[in-house]
Amino acid sequence: MSDVIQLLPDTVANQIAAGEVIQRPASVIKELVENAVDAGARHIDVVVVDAGRTSIQVIDDGKGMSETDARLAFERHATSKIRKADDLFALHTMGFRGEALPSIAAVAQVELLTRMADDEVGTRLVIAASKVVNQEPVACPVGCNFKVENLFYNVPVRRKFLKSNTTELNNILSAFERIVLVYPEIAFTLHSGNSELMNLRSGNLLQRITDVFGKHCAQDLLPVEVKTAVGTVSGYVGKPEAAKRKGARQFLFVNGRYMKHAYFHKAILSAYERLIGEGTQPPYLLYFDVAPADIDVNIHPTKTEIKFENEQPLWQILVAAVRDALGRFCDVPAIDFDTEGRPDIPVYDPRRDAFDAPRVTYNPSYNPFKSVNDTVAAYPGKTETGITRMEEPPVPPTLFDTAVETPSLISEKSPVHYQYKGRYIMTAVKSGLMIVDQYRASLRILYEKYRTQTADHTMASQRVLFPEAVVFSQADAARLETVLPQLSAMGFELTSLGGGSYAVNAIPAGIDGDPVALVRSIVSDSDRQGSPSMTTAADQLALNLARATAVPYGQLLSNEEMEGLINQLFACNNVNYTPDGRAILCIFPQTDIEQLLG
Repeated sequence: MSDVIQLLPDTVANQIAAGEVIQRPASVIKELVENAVDAGARHIDVVVVDAGRTSIQVIDDGKGMSETDARLAFERHATSKIRKADDLFALHTMGFRGEALPSIAAVAQVELLTRMADDEVGTRLVIAASKVVNQEPVACPVGCNFKVENLFYNVPVRRKFLKSNTTELNNILSAFERIVLVYPEIAFTLHSGNSELMNLRSGNLLQRITDVFGKHCAQDLLPVEVKTAVGTVSGYVGKPEAAKRKGARQFLFVNGRYMKHAYFHKAILSAYERLIGEGTQPPYLLYFDVAPADIDVNIHPTKTEIKFENEQPLWQILVAAVRDALGRFCDVPAIDFDTEGRPDIPVYDPRRDAFDAPRVTYNPSYNPFKSVNDTVAAYPGKTETGITRMEEPPVPPTLFDTAVETPSLISEKSPVHYQYKGRYIMTAVKSGLMIVDQYRASLRILYEKYRTQTADHTMASQRVLFPEAVVFSQADAARLETVLPQLSAMGFELTSLGGGSYAVNAIPAGIDGDPVALVRSIVSDSDRQGSPSMTTAADQLALNLARATAVPYGQLLSNEEMEGLINQLFACNNVNYTPDGRAILCIFPQTDIEQLLG
């Protein structure tokens, strides 16, 4: 029998590794920029074309590579970061595996120009699909200039499943932000085609946060600084009033490396307990500095999952540090006892201001398990206590075991509704108990309303009394440029003031609220996807506008408001699901209720 196990060729092995390391254009930028940081660069330029599909270029002024190193860098597991296994527990660099460059070269066409300071000429190396096409000496500045073209050109399935240019550009911005927030001492630029998205000068951390997210974000941050034997925690956390239901800036770093850590995220939220509303998220940018031997970053190819040896002590330190920052810097309203010049508010005096206690009337013979006729017959007039019966005794809604079609629910529901925890509307229907999510119901109603108005071109615009300025971060400004034509068609009027600032001159008619908060919410939601059936930009924008104006959780509704909301919901084309595919209502069958209580 012949042998069946064989060694894979390097090209195949590199493509397998690329499937884990290089997932989208943002992954290429992350790996190349991290290499530039490790090379000691002080200025890094990134240029993308078609959100990285056509071209990605990363230029740095680091120490560069020799002719031999340039060729060897594209071999698998070739790295200058470590020499032996013990070095994995003393890492001071971003990369260490030696998989990034060969993985990129396996799925793209790569051109490298590099020169070291001691060399008179540099090296030009061209590689396509892991094969060296050309290598020659060339005149070039000190550092490295990587140009990656036609990403996934030899893996058409991967290229086909890349998202839209807007989504991929947002992913690039997110990956870029995670790096520039760690190295404020390095200058960065990011260009998309001919547009400059970011131009970040070197400075301190607070200046970098301001340059990336805008001045309004930096004003909502509180400094955190604590040093212990286990490690150091520093950075910024947001004020309680800066908490948002969506779009909160949340970053965790350890030893200069971005990480995702649900345990530490929960620790931060516990420090905000009873300070922020349910379902809201505070912004934070926190940096851990621990001994490299106390963490393991070699968990996942993306290096965002990190294990800590002293996880529990760090959890306690983190909670204490955040609570201390909130306690020291948050203003607590104080009671003012100075009443001079204030209106005289009379004090209640029980001897002078006597009121009759309200009398409660009830029907002692009412039994909800008896029929209506039995109840009326048992309670014809006055009881022995002299309490006059009501004109019509309360009748519980009639519930049946048989299921009904959704369109008939509106005619069979009870006119009386109950709101549960400011989130759900509970209504009795023929087949049982109907539970409606008030936010999702409002989302469906408003989406169909805005979409119809947009399609019919009947969406009017109303001028604001005084134009208000809204300042966007570089990432949000890029998102705004993609949706600005659709915003104008829906009734918004925004004028650019330069530097990422826009004046809000008009908003769609019939919409109340803060115009600045409305525009900011729509732009931050522009990269959130709806259902696959939402094929046009107008569909997505109508959904974003509905998200910003829908009835929020926690808002108390009167019975009339709940009745109107349900009636409008059942007038929609789809009463069961939101535009992004989430369930709006459910019915708790009467038979299940009887089984639970039987």
